[in-house]
Amino acid sequence: MTEPGTVLITGPTRNLGRYTARSMAGRPAGYRPDLLLVGRAGRDLTAVGEETRALGARVHEIGCDLASLADVRTAAATVRELLAASAARPLRALVANAGTMSPDTRRASMDGYEMTFAVNYLAHAQLIGDLLGSFAAPARVVLLGSNTYYANFWRKLLSVPEAKWADPVELARPATGEQPPGMAASGVAYSNAKLAILYYAHELQRRAGSGLNVSVFEPGWMPGTALGRGAPKALQTISRALGHIPGVSTPQRSGPLLAAMALDDKWAHLRDGAFVLKTKPTEVQPIAHNPTREQRLWEATADLLERAEAGMTKPPAEETGL
Repeated sequence: MTEPGTVLITGPTRNLGRYTARSMAGRPAGYRPDLLLVGRAGRDLTAVGEETRALGARVHEIGCDLASLADVRTAAATVRELLAASAARPLRALVANAGTMSPDTRRASMDGYEMTFAVNYLAHAQLIGDLLGSFAAPARVVLLGSNTYYANFWRKLLSVPEAKWADPVELARPATGEQPPGMAASGVAYSNAKLAILYYAHELQRRAGSGLNVSVFEPGWMPGTALGRGAPKALQTISRALGHIPGVSTPQRSGPLLAAMALDDKWAHLRDGAFVLKTKPTEVQPIAHNPTREQRLWEATADLLERAEAGMTKPPAEETGL
């Protein structure tokens, strides 16, 4: 067994992230990692820090608003400082758990990018990129995926929108004008961000080298979580009710599965953006493998992040691509 070292997890304050952190902290001493909890500063982050310490883990809470790329860069710098000072053991895994679905695609992040794309995708690309030189091999990056990127019978029945891919510069641009009624635009933005994560996983593996394995975890349908807290109240109520259906994923059941992806020898072989649905490695749809789009996403991401760091808060209007 590889020494568990340190695991960084984003979005640890509630639901899936919280139960993942608790599962890691509750492992026996020889299998228990140090934890770097990266989330919005405040009472919830303090509480999960206290919970995981009480379970026996060495924990550092790092306040970070993922809607601000400056915050993400600062968080990455803090992680590097902790590692350099041996305040945490070597970094063995990063779990990019945090996510949101903005109810209004006109809403922009602090850097001027569409909120769902900014938090789900760009923030994690920034964090991982800033920490690529800090991982201790063998190491893992586990990204949070979703099958919403393509439509099947059930998603069509429930009116869950599939991805409508565009150039990443376009995906990063907030919508303008009238917001369409319902959650259609928000759902498309969410599915686009999840397709971007799959493309990113493949390209990251090509560029990261042999010492870092990249995989994607899909917890399955998990209604009633905080992901849709910006949705209309009636939809939130229905979603919470659906969460009681037998067999539906819950944070309590899925947290330990995500923890296992980051830590267990069973999953040590996963790489190349391997997609795991709950406990089953699963082939993604053909649309989710596209080297041309993946390379373009990588290049556009670097540009979007550089523009944010330079204070150029609006995505460029002149660029086009696949």
